[in-house]
Amino acid sequence: MSSCLKDKVVVITGASSGIGLECARLFGSEGACLVLAARSEDKLLALSAELVSTPVLIVATDVSLEKDCKRLIEKTVERFGRIDILVNNAGLSMRALFRDLDLNVIRRLMDVNFWGCVYCTKYALPWLLERKGSVVGVTSIAGFKGLPARTGYSASKFAMNGFLDTLRTEHLYDGLHVMTFAPGFTASNVRYSALTADGSRQGETPRAEDRMMTARDVARHMLRGIIKRKDFVILTPIGKATVLLSKFFPRLVSRLEYRMMANEPDSPLRPRREAGK
Repeated sequence: MSSCLKDKVVVITGASSGIGLECARLFGSEGACLVLAARSEDKLLALSAELVSTPVLIVATDVSLEKDCKRLIEKTVERFGRIDILVNNAGLSMRALFRDLDLNVIRRLMDVNFWGCVYCTKYALPWLLERKGSVVGVTSIAGFKGLPARTGYSASKFAMNGFLDTLRTEHLYDGLHVMTFAPGFTASNVRYSALTADGSRQGETPRAEDRMMTARDVARHMLRGIIKRKDFVILTPIGKATVLLSKFFPRLVSRLEYRMMANEPDSPLRPRREAGK
């Protein structure tokens, strides 16, 4: 894959940490011109300092705000004159039962995960069509099968998947590449920053991060998918099995999901033996 992205202009949202950060490092090493977007300008500046041989533009962006997304695309075109790849990676998670949940948490997740993708894609689309470029949406297995105690997260990812699938069909014959990218559980800060029932940050992870796929590996899979112009990339054996089996045995998959999530430390779900009490 040496220099496979040479001189391609790549916009990455959520670039300050996790998958977005590793995409920036990898894509930069492959010759891309990078536009890095996230809320933390300080973190973006620190990342850009690493990428000394890569043309980099940083744009402080809150993707939940349409005006910020519009500005991101305008700044990109002003600097580079084109857009080849848009990676909609910015995302937010949650962990709470719906019955306990402040509805503002769901609104926040929809604003970031769904509307952030819609806003950025809307303003980048004319430029991507001109270049027959790629739109990547970093979704989740939770966008294919509802995940208990993640109602807002699953809803936002289902919406994102539907948006990307429709966009792909609308542009089936004009050269636009749309990739739905579901990495499964990945070692990152997404669970630390996940929202609880009242909207406060969780601050810790309930899962063994060291046993998960690394963000660097996820970035490599994404790059391969972009190069091969794949429609869907679903990672990890559990992720692939969940998507496949839920089509034929949805009740079984629901039971397995419940068991897995109920066994997390401090899970809001009760074990099966207590659930009916």
